[in-house]
Amino acid sequence: MIGIVDYNMGNLASVINAFAKVGADTALESDPSKLDNYDKLILPGVGAFGDAMEHLKENGMDEAVKVFAATGKPLLGICLGMQLLFESSEEFGTTKGLGLIPGKVVAFDEGKFDHSLKVPHMGWNELFVQKETALFANMKKDFYLYFVHSFHAVCDETYAIGKTHYGYEFVSAVQNDNIYGIQPHPEKSHENGLKIIENFTKL
Repeated sequence: MIGIVDYNMGNLASVINAFAKVGADTALESDPSKLDNYDKLILPGVGAFGDAMEHLKENGMDEAVKVFAATGKPLLGICLGMQLLFESSEEFGTTKGLGLIPGKVVAFDEGKFDHSLKVPHMGWNELFVQKETALFANMKKDFYLYFVHSFHAVCDETYAIGKTHYGYEFVSAVQNDNIYGIQPHPEKSHENGLKIIENFTKL
């Protein structure tokens, strides 16, 4: 059974539906004490980093997610959920994250953009695979996914499994052992996204 962390940050229906399409059983979970009942965990999220961390802390879900990650079971952060895996974010001042992946989250540097680009980065863009990983098993070395975000991760190359170009190159997918994160929305990315979701269910 795959648990989806429910902490009042975003519409989860599309995530649930995407996992159902690949035949996976999921359950929304808002009780931190029950995370150990799951074989795998999804940390979704849409919105502001600081608000998300506050919601996670309200009932101790932040610590419960860290405990789950320490078991070695697969954990996948999606969009804002990926950003929360890092040590900190600069969105609306510096906010401490879960610290499961070394690095930080920063705003797009629009000074490096040409005038045709806008923030947020929204729409279809390519993810370029940086290294072999089970999350992208049996996929091409680059494929299109759907993005919606104004901030992106900065981390050591060790953790970067996918990169994307928008004004400049940024990290769009990460892995630290059993902990995975992906900036685009696989649940909104049709066949490519469903393949990533299916691969995660097989970890």
